[in-house]
Amino acid sequence: MERKESPDKPILPYIEATQLLTLREKVGQCFMPAAFINDSEEEIRNLESLIRKGAVGGICFFHSRASAATNFEGKKKVVYNEKSFDLLKTLIRRYQKAAAHPLLISIDAEWGLAMRIEETPQYPYAMTLGAADDPFLVYEIAKNIGRDCRAAGIHWNFAPVADINNNPDNPVIGYRSFGGNKEKVSMNATAFSRGLQDAGILSCAKHFPGHGDTATDSHLTLPVIEKSAQELMTEELVPFRALIRNGVDAVMAGHISVPPITHGSSVSASVSKEIIDGLLRKSLVFQGVVVSDALNMHSVSRAFPEKGTLEWTVFDAGTDVLCFTEHPEEGIEKILEQATPERIELSFKRIWELKERAFQMNGTLESGLSKPHAYNKMVARNSLTLFKGEQETFKEFREKGYIALSIGNNKGREFHRKLGLKKEDSLIFKDSTDYPNLKERIGKTSRVLLSVYLPRAKPQGLFGLQDQTMELIHQLIENYEVIVYLFGNPYFLNHLPLEKIRTIVIAYQDLQGFEEVAAQHFLGHFEATGVLPVSL
Repeated sequence: MERKESPDKPILPYIEATQLLTLREKVGQCFMPAAFINDSEEEIRNLESLIRKGAVGGICFFHSRASAATNFEGKKKVVYNEKSFDLLKTLIRRYQKAAAHPLLISIDAEWGLAMRIEETPQYPYAMTLGAADDPFLVYEIAKNIGRDCRAAGIHWNFAPVADINNNPDNPVIGYRSFGGNKEKVSMNATAFSRGLQDAGILSCAKHFPGHGDTATDSHLTLPVIEKSAQELMTEELVPFRALIRNGVDAVMAGHISVPPITHGSSVSASVSKEIIDGLLRKSLVFQGVVVSDALNMHSVSRAFPEKGTLEWTVFDAGTDVLCFTEHPEEGIEKILEQATPERIELSFKRIWELKERAFQMNGTLESGLSKPHAYNKMVARNSLTLFKGEQETFKEFREKGYIALSIGNNKGREFHRKLGLKKEDSLIFKDSTDYPNLKERIGKTSRVLLSVYLPRAKPQGLFGLQDQTMELIHQLIENYEVIVYLFGNPYFLNHLPLEKIRTIVIAYQDLQGFEEVAAQHFLGHFEATGVLPVSL
C-alpha cells in the first residue's frame, strides 16, 4: 500500500517515529538507492514509486547512469548538461514530495559539487590540499563545499576520504587521499569533517578499513589487503580513529578484503561481521551510522546474484545504510525474513537520529553557490612543490633564454600568457607533432621550460597521455636542459627519468589560478613551500 504524498514534512522525533512506522517501513529507512540527475522520466517515476511504497529512506545523487563508476571508465558517453544543478534541486523537491517522511539526501562531493554536477564550484583534490599542508584552509574549503550542498538541498556529503595513500598504483584512491602520512591525513580529514558539520552538512569517513594500499579498482574487482588488525591499527585505521574521536557522523565500509581478519576468507569488508561489527563497532567503539560503499560495484554485486541477498548480508554484517542498492524491495523482504526486530530497531534508531541531526543542522538553505577562485589560488600557492632542483635554475633560464613548451590536451596557453612570452617562444604541443619537427621549432636554445598537463588524475593508461607523447617527453629530457612544471598527479613522475631532469615543480592541478601561480613562481616572485604528500 502506497502512502499519500505530503510535501514539506517536518522530521518526527525518534520516540514518535518508532511508534508510528511499521517494521517494514523501518527496514525501508535503511535503503538508499542511486538517483541520477540526468535521468529519463520513466526512471524518475520508478524511483518515486519506490519512495511512496516506503522502500527508501534516502537517496544518493549521481550525475547520470553513463557516469556511474561501473560504466567501465566511460564506455557510455557522458552527456554534458549545464542545467544539472537546477535539475538536481527540482528532483530533490519532487522526491521529497513523494516521501511519507523526509528523505536523507546524499552525494559524493569530495572536491565540491563539481564532482557530480556541471557548472558548480570545484575545489582542489585532497592530494593538492595535502601538499598545501594547512588544515585551517582545508576546514574553510570544506565549509564552502558544505554550504554548496545546502544550497542544493543535500544533507550528507560522503567525505572526507580517510584512506592513507601509500600505493602509487592505486587506481581509485590516489589523488582523492590527503597523502601518505597518517598523522597529516588524520588532521586534514578531521578538519574537512568539521568544516562540513559547521556548514550544517553530515560528514562520512571512507573507505573503512582503508583503501589506500590497494592496486585494484573495487568498482570492478575486489582488492585484497594482507594485514592483521594490529597492523591496520598502527597505520590505516589511524585517521578513522581520529575522525571517530572528533565526532564524524558516519563511516563508510569499503569493498576491500582483509583475510587475516576474516579467518582467511576473501570476503569484502562491507559484508564482514568481523570487520564491521567487530573491528569498527567493538575495537574502535564506533556506535554511529555505518553506510556501505555503493552496492552496485562489481567487487561485491557479482558475488551475490540472487536479488536481495547482498542487501541482507550487508545489513547482517552491521551496516545501517545500504547505498546504491539495486534491489531494495527484495532486500527488504530478505531482512524482514531473517533479522530480529531488535536488530532492525538498532539500525532504525541510528538512521533516524542521524536524520534528526541533519534536518536540525540544515536549517535555512543557502541562497547561492560559493566562489572558489580565491581559495583555490591560496591552495595553488601553498601547494606548489619544488620536487627537484635549485632556485637559481629559474633565474638562469630567465636570463639566458628558453623555449616554453606545453604538452597535454593542447593546454598551457594561460601559463605561457602569464609568463609574458613572445609568440615565437611559446609552443603548444599537438598530437600530430613529431620530435624532428619539434626540434626544428625549438631552434638553437638548449633550455626548455616544459609544462605537462595530465588529461586524467587516475594512473591508468599513463594518466591519459598517448605513448608517442611520452616518447617525445623522454626525447626532450634526453636532449635538452629541462625544467618541468607538472599540472597533475605527482605519481606521473615515476614514468620519467628523474635523474636527467634538472628541475621539477609540481602544481598538482590546472584549476583557475594554478597556472598564474606557477608562472609567478618561475618569474621569481616567491619560493615554493608545498610539501609532496606522497612518496615516489
